[in-house]
Amino acid sequence: MSEPDLNLLFALDALFSEKNVTRAARSLHLSPSAMSRTLTRLRETTGDPLLVRAGREMVLTPYAEEIREHTQRTVHEARALLLPSVTSPDFSTLRRTLGIRANEAFVEAFGAPLIAELTALAPFVRLHFFAKAEKNAESLRKGEADLEIGVVEDMGPEIRIQALFRDRYVGVVRKGHPLDTRAKVTMQRYAAFGHVLAPHGRSTVEALDAGLARANLERTTVAIVPSFPAALAVARASDLIALLPASFMQAQNAAAGDCSFELPVPADTFTISQMWHPRSENDAVHRWLRQIVLKVCRQRIPL
Repeated sequence: MSEPDLNLLFALDALFSEKNVTRAARSLHLSPSAMSRTLTRLRETTGDPLLVRAGREMVLTPYAEEIREHTQRTVHEARALLLPSVTSPDFSTLRRTLGIRANEAFVEAFGAPLIAELTALAPFVRLHFFAKAEKNAESLRKGEADLEIGVVEDMGPEIRIQALFRDRYVGVVRKGHPLDTRAKVTMQRYAAFGHVLAPHGRSTVEALDAGLARANLERTTVAIVPSFPAALAVARASDLIALLPASFMQAQNAAAGDCSFELPVPADTFTISQMWHPRSENDAVHRWLRQIVLKVCRQRIPL
């Protein structure tokens, strides 16, 4: 059996609305003769006259009256599917969980203000932050995450990318540490203490070690921990130096008294971006989420 011509639905809706072949033709930008032929096809397809003469007017048959509302509803739903929505969601009643793949440093630095911005407009929206176990785009491709935030890796050509802010690494020690002074930290003083690292910032670590080696110095990594918060916790309870993003330290409670200082060897800054799959490009809620993430990040750290 051949598939029905779904274009007939739009013609049927126009005929039901106008009850006039000429006016229905005009609404669909067709000629009256083309609409007459379409009406003939509709009569053949449904087995019903649909529109019949009643003096100078045309009226709907009982069958046409019966299917009129259903036809109008079907055409409206079809248009909603095929045309981009121009209306904004009602955020006051929106219920949706949005997934963001990011490391702990981003969540500590931006999680609270991001949640506040979102829930102020959409109180029933929930954010699900989860860790980046692997650096790839599979969670975006599979729809497991709405956004990924971090340094851009080899994500694939289809992934959309927007820069959020520039960041850099700084040295961090506890309050009262011998390096907790206003004096500039030299390479000699930097290399004199043990270090605790998180498994990130490999290029910065390599630049540091290369710079120290040129000065015939070498630093000692005493421990590697799984995250930036863990590195900070170890530094706060020891004489070790932690290597942490400046954005992460900016968000820490000043009352803790941590001392951050510029690294003695120049290191490149890096860009933190938000990434998403093109399937979400025109989704109104997703677009709103991206705008708020950008706003929150730029308010705290300019690009």
